[in-house]
Amino acid sequence: MRKYLLLTIILVSGFCFSQNLKKEILQITKGKNATVAVSVLDFDNNKSVHIRGNAKLPMLSVFKFHIALAVLNEVDQGKLSLDKNIFIKKSDLLENTWSPIRERFPEGDIEMPLGLLIKYTVAESDNNGCDILLRLIGGTETVQKFINSKGIRNFTIKVNEEQMHKGFEFMYLNATTTNSANQLLQDFFNKKIVSKTSTDFLMTTLLETSTGRNKIVAQLPENIPVAHKTGSSGKNEKGLTIAENDIGIVTLPDGRHYAISVFVSDSMESEATNTKMIADISKIVFDYFSKKYF
Repeated sequence: MRKYLLLTIILVSGFCFSQNLKKEILQITKGKNATVAVSVLDFDNNKSVHIRGNAKLPMLSVFKFHIALAVLNEVDQGKLSLDKNIFIKKSDLLENTWSPIRERFPEGDIEMPLGLLIKYTVAESDNNGCDILLRLIGGTETVQKFINSKGIRNFTIKVNEEQMHKGFEFMYLNATTTNSANQLLQDFFNKKIVSKTSTDFLMTTLLETSTGRNKIVAQLPENIPVAHKTGSSGKNEKGLTIAENDIGIVTLPDGRHYAISVFVSDSMESEATNTKMIADISKIVFDYFSKKYF
């Protein structure tokens, strides 16, 4: 009897904490002219909390995580290697798009190891690097098929960065639910998507992410490792932000891990407000895990 009573107390306690976390998150988003989806997944006990976690929302550069996995699958299969030099023409380095590669090598016509190209694409979110990788593996369809083959659902990857820059309407075509994003993060972490070597490489790359310092990582202690990938649309002519996103794996001081994905979509709020919502939500989640509420 005592055993069942203890189990009941634990289940009720966990439910209450989940509900309290949801209430705190909803308080942050209350009154905001935006759609906010949040998913949190505890890797150690597989418990999850989500708000609009099944809503399919635009990814923007978050899809570069999916692309990197598809490229690394080609490496695992021996079709590519991280030290393979990729020739980058000047014509590959499109203007009017975010591209640290173009800024550093404006004339192009250079060779770059595939591993470094992936790092530019993921850690620095280089749009030209992204499209070079897609061309290398056969386009967005290759990515869609590979990630689907690993049992991940509720996401769509249809267009590259060049296509997305042709109009804001194209930014909605690459979409995912935050629950799906967290499942992919967990399966990736557990080495179910690519090999251990490729997993370690991409984890290191995600930990080196330089974009989105005002999002998931903003209010966390500096010594907390966060392997994350950001996405951002900017505003259209009507002041609408299609997406301000961040997904990541957080490592706690005691060695536990959790995934958190926060998507702010169709927002009429300022960039500062959008990113602060993500940062505030991340801090609350971190505080809950630090107190071992999950």
